[in-house]
Amino acid sequence: MRLHLYTFAIFALAGCSAHAAKTVAATQKSTCQPDADWNEPASPLHIYGNTWYVGTCGLSALLITSAHGHILIDGDTEKAPPLIEANIRKLGFRLADVRYILNSHAHSDHAGGLAQLQHDTGAVVIARGADADAIERGQGDRSDPQYLESKKFPPVSNVRRVVDGEIITLDTLALTAHATPGHTPGGTSWTWTSCEGERCLQLAYLDSVTPLSDDVYRYTDEVSHPGFVAAFRAGLATIAALPCDILLTPHPDASAMWSRLGAQPSSPLIDAEACRRYAARGNEKLDTRIAKEHASAP
Repeated sequence: MRLHLYTFAIFALAGCSAHAAKTVAATQKSTCQPDADWNEPASPLHIYGNTWYVGTCGLSALLITSAHGHILIDGDTEKAPPLIEANIRKLGFRLADVRYILNSHAHSDHAGGLAQLQHDTGAVVIARGADADAIERGQGDRSDPQYLESKKFPPVSNVRRVVDGEIITLDTLALTAHATPGHTPGGTSWTWTSCEGERCLQLAYLDSVTPLSDDVYRYTDEVSHPGFVAAFRAGLATIAALPCDILLTPHPDASAMWSRLGAQPSSPLIDAEACRRYAARGNEKLDTRIAKEHASAP
């Protein structure tokens, strides 16, 4: 009998949290504008089903919830954790229930807050390949195209490594890691399913696909960076083929998120072609970058 009452209490509390979140989100609309400062506070927003926006106006952080724990994606800058944590609390969820923190790529604007968030939640931080190593160091290495210009950030202990195609599970949640290198060597995109009633949609949090670098790095230098362009192309092909009803990105502007979220969106949130267009833009940018490198070659 006690076990039955305890179990009922857990689900009742979970239901209360979900109700509180929906109540808060229903009254919120986005006041964020494109090109916002990375650390400008944003109100928490409901995206779809059990998926919530808890980041800043300039940088995304997502919370995917379940009755027995939650998953956070990205930690934004070193200054962002108090803003992210405040948004989680505003939705009625507990920081202690965040079990995993996933990362898109190991730059200070997406990994700078991971150490503080790990400390405050007790969650396991998860990343892929060279970016997992960079998060433990607090900075990338020469395999990162932006290495000479990237800022250091607080290192994170005991980062859990994932591989391409690995699924992170928690209660009813299942998020799949997809290798999408190019912006960084260990760049990772994440997909999952969120449901409202009987309608379930495929959500895709796609890593940055812009081929940015410092003044020294050359994508076409096969001696120093063998196979990197081919891996970049393969990642873009992966993105184009993903199941994708709702596109989300680490930088909100990259997918026009502020026109699609909130109480009065001006563009549709659901778009089954969005991931393919995002991949096509990435290929165009990479083509332009490669052509520029060939034109300036000695």
